[in-house]
Amino acid sequence: MRLREIARLCGASEMLGEEVAELEPTGLAIDSRAVRSGELFVAIPGERVDGHHFVLDALGQGASAAIVVHHRLLATVAPGSQGLPAELLDRLIFVDSTTCALQQLAARVLRQWGRPVVGITGSAGKTTMKDLTAHLLGQTGRVLRSPGNLNTGYGLALTVAQMICRGEQPEYFDLGVIEMGMSSWGEIARLTDLARPSVGVVGNVGTAHIEFFGTSDLIARAKAEMVDGLAPGGTAVLNADDPRVTAMAARRSDISVLTFGIENRADLMATNLRSMSDMRGTWFDLLTPHGGASVEFPLIGAHNVSNALAAAAVAYHFGQSAEQIARGLGTAVPTRMRGEIIRFANDVTVIDDTYNSNPGALLEAVRALAGSGEGRRMVVVAGEMLELGDQSAELHHQCGRQVAALGVGVLVGVRGAARNLIDGANEGGSSDSPQTIFFATTEEASTSLPALIRPGDLVLVKGSRGVRMEIILERLRASFGLAGA
Repeated sequence: MRLREIARLCGASEMLGEEVAELEPTGLAIDSRAVRSGELFVAIPGERVDGHHFVLDALGQGASAAIVVHHRLLATVAPGSQGLPAELLDRLIFVDSTTCALQQLAARVLRQWGRPVVGITGSAGKTTMKDLTAHLLGQTGRVLRSPGNLNTGYGLALTVAQMICRGEQPEYFDLGVIEMGMSSWGEIARLTDLARPSVGVVGNVGTAHIEFFGTSDLIARAKAEMVDGLAPGGTAVLNADDPRVTAMAARRSDISVLTFGIENRADLMATNLRSMSDMRGTWFDLLTPHGGASVEFPLIGAHNVSNALAAAAVAYHFGQSAEQIARGLGTAVPTRMRGEIIRFANDVTVIDDTYNSNPGALLEAVRALAGSGEGRRMVVVAGEMLELGDQSAELHHQCGRQVAALGVGVLVGVRGAARNLIDGANEGGSSDSPQTIFFATTEEASTSLPALIRPGDLVLVKGSRGVRMEIILERLRASFGLAGA
């Protein structure tokens, strides 16, 4: 799609040069440090940094043009001046709000496209659910999917950019799978209003972002915006094992409901779960309303089987058989930094789950470790869990008690409130309680951990994104080397 057409869809004013207006951008960029040649830079005014300060840098790095707010750019590029330099004007697209312009662009492209959109949300695992859903649907069509974990209003625009940049056209895609996250009221409502999903998945309700909502019941109310925002006649895909999620079915009488579960009866179920040897994944039997199939799923843990069931329910909705779904799940791969298995040369196996964490997700990951350990010593390296507000200390403490009861050999807490996790684990004081260690910083933990880990250990590394637990993985790679390297 050419820049002039993008400007029109944004509701913008532009004085693009004729050659510039005919350019088709290679992508959208909102970070000036990562701009690549030919991309369209969008100057976002953030809480701490205003992208308008970096428009010249982005253009200098090869951006084809920039979407800006006139007065903001004027204040940064030519303070006190009566106007912008003439050489800039033919590469600028002017809007009242760059955020609203991006969202309008995304909404208009999706409306014109008019094909099915699947929205996915949940307190934990939504990126894995999104990737598994896109993987399964990719067996029968070309899927537009949210890249990475881009699940905000900006993420929606960057997702839609895949349809209009690099020579792509919306009609090349058969359906969309869009992850929708939230940290405040109205975020999912806004995203569903923009994307108009015909299928909406709510995977679970936990304590992620409880700092901003206060209780899990209020988090559930905010997640229910997914069901509220479905197109009339749409389908809600709901987790039968989470009572807060199943209650959402009563919110609409003009939609269909498809349920999935492991513990409770549901439309799609997983039964007879068994761990494969050497952390290779999980076997289970998939049951659907029209038959079943055995699944050899290359991810570990019941939580990932639940994620797989959510994806399976969407695929079933779009007409896939149990056998097709089983084949697709058998070729899935873990999403990066969300349960990746890393094998080191000294027979240490690490589960890299460093992208994010909350109490429910940490416990599920430790249960998966315990279910696949095969007698090996389990080491849990748990970073501080953020955005838990004034409940942080108690939630960490409770989580530590529960982790200690799962047979962990060593529990390492990293930074801040993770000290409460250690205190909770030490509370029992029994002979089978784990060895516990606390490090005040991620850097200190990364330096000390290689000496604490023994050959043959099974290690989980997990923590909130802001704790940067990937630093620990980098040190372990440098210290041990990868198996087979």
